[in-house]
Amino acid sequence: MSYDVAAVRACFPALREGAAHFDGPGGSQVPESVAAAVAATMTAPMANRGRTTQAERNADDVVLAARRAVADLVAGDPGGVVFGRSMTQLTYDLSRTLAAGWGPGDEVVVTRLDHDANVRPWVQAAQARGATVRWADFDPATGELAPEAVAAVLSDRTRLVAVTGASNLIGTRPDVAAISALAHRAGALVHVDGVHLTAHAPVDVAALGADLYACSPYKFLGPHLGCLVAAPDLLATLHPDKLLPSTDAVPERFELGTLPYELLAGTTAAVDFLAGLGGPEGDRRARIELGMAELEAHEDRLRERIEDGVRALPGVTVWSRAERRTPTLLLTVEGRDAADAHRFLAARGVNAPAGSFYAIEASRHLGLGDTGGLRVGLAPYNDDEDVDRLLAGLEEWLAGR
Repeated sequence: MSYDVAAVRACFPALREGAAHFDGPGGSQVPESVAAAVAATMTAPMANRGRTTQAERNADDVVLAARRAVADLVAGDPGGVVFGRSMTQLTYDLSRTLAAGWGPGDEVVVTRLDHDANVRPWVQAAQARGATVRWADFDPATGELAPEAVAAVLSDRTRLVAVTGASNLIGTRPDVAAISALAHRAGALVHVDGVHLTAHAPVDVAALGADLYACSPYKFLGPHLGCLVAAPDLLATLHPDKLLPSTDAVPERFELGTLPYELLAGTTAAVDFLAGLGGPEGDRRARIELGMAELEAHEDRLRERIEDGVRALPGVTVWSRAERRTPTLLLTVEGRDAADAHRFLAARGVNAPAGSFYAIEASRHLGLGDTGGLRVGLAPYNDDEDVDRLLAGLEEWLAGR
């Protein structure tokens, strides 16, 4: 099958405004079906979860459906899907829970490639318990985070390795499976930040070796919330702080307060939309794998067009250089302010933001300080006309030196 981007674009009301959106890594636009699911849930009878009244059953059904959907998306177990306000909130909660068993002499590994949401919670939790933080560096010349860089900071005292599935700043996709194998050999757990990866490629948490996998539906066409996926048996060994009368069941023991049912319904709709890219036949997981592979090929083709175009422009440095990467490019221009490019392009209906996007360690390691650069990120609804507008806008901006 071929990727029908025109049919995809027709499903996104936000595109009628006319902008070319290269801001997907910060949050994608939403299909009509997702908005409809949110609205339908908010106007249906709803109550606390249960199986007695219709309102109770509606709430329970929404939660169970969302757990199944996220599990299908990443090939996880529905019984190990935890929902929270954001990936950042979930990671902070998890870090404090895991760190309760750490102490002096224990070690935690973080990387300079990661978004700060997969760095600072672990650093702060380790510091609070007297544990040691070890840093794995990526190569700024290539953008690659080699498994050997992680291996160099592992020891028999390593309790956890936190690593990104894909850099939200420069798109690098490390060999997470190889890193996980090294971490497991050392006896450590692996926490993978899959926020950026999940939006762009098929994901299988077992194949990645991820003990804990975090993602955010609003990056893959859904509403604003976060998800944590793990084996239920692993979650059963963890005991987070919770209210006395709240259930101790897994995964509910990790979910503080009443879940946002409407956002969970929207998450299920977003997963169903991605599955729809793989056609109508087969089970949802199979359709997701096919659809995400089609999407990946489409986005990679557009990425290559952008890369070819910007490399022909004077003074432009492309920092996204890894062999395996998402369709996310970080650009700088010698002597020019990326924020000025952001404003110039926005005035012409091209949305490409500037900054370091919370990947502060990566930006500094690249020598870009806290400023970062211009980030150009693709999403399922981008097309060749969007790319033409971006390249024309950049060329016009540079011509106005």
